[in-house]
Amino acid sequence: MQPERGKLYLIPCTLGDTSPLEVLPLLVKKAIENIDYYIVEHEKNARRFIKSIAPKKAQSDLDINQINKFTNEIEIPEMLEPCFEGKDVGVISDAGCPGIADPGALIVQQAHLKGIKVVPLVGPSSILLAMMASGFNGQNFAFNGYLPIDKAERKIELKRLEKLSIEYNQSQSFIETPYRNNQMLESLKIALHHQTKLCVACDITLPTEYIRTNTIEEWKKVKVDLHKRPTLFIIQK
Repeated sequence: MQPERGKLYLIPCTLGDTSPLEVLPLLVKKAIENIDYYIVEHEKNARRFIKSIAPKKAQSDLDINQINKFTNEIEIPEMLEPCFEGKDVGVISDAGCPGIADPGALIVQQAHLKGIKVVPLVGPSSILLAMMASGFNGQNFAFNGYLPIDKAERKIELKRLEKLSIEYNQSQSFIETPYRNNQMLESLKIALHHQTKLCVACDITLPTEYIRTNTIEEWKKVKVDLHKRPTLFIIQK
């Protein structure tokens, strides 16, 4: 007789160095205490997070696989094998919710294909928290990931997103590599119409949290350093 299949738990983590139980529900702690098999973005970060949540849990008992941009998709099904032995598996991103702007989505896709129950747990998502705090249209919005690095291509893309926000009354959000945040802000000031609104949401849930919505014209008068700080940008015309 085959054992009952284990479940795939999508375990959110903090968005930075803050006390986990200040932003995560008790259910996350219970899941980590009960799960020994994990699929994570980076092992070192995941072990540190698990230890912060369940300090008494033996690190030597953990079975950890990594999934990131270097992972071959052929390897993914094997990572779910514990589920067929009745063991639960947890997916942990480097920050926020697994599967959202995160390679964990590939694991979830495989779980559905293999008939493994997927259980998403409540936790912080920078995309949703920024939308909540922006004052923009929360009923129609899009997340666009990273924009082009080339300045000319980025300007074209920003103008395209601005046009979409006008045509569909749709908020347009995106991110940048943290060390290029200041350059992105300058590009936004140059490329967009002066009355287009921009929300900059930085260090969400951290003591240094900074969230502000202004028109582009108003942003030209603001001085803020976003260098190496996780930031989400949202525009709406």
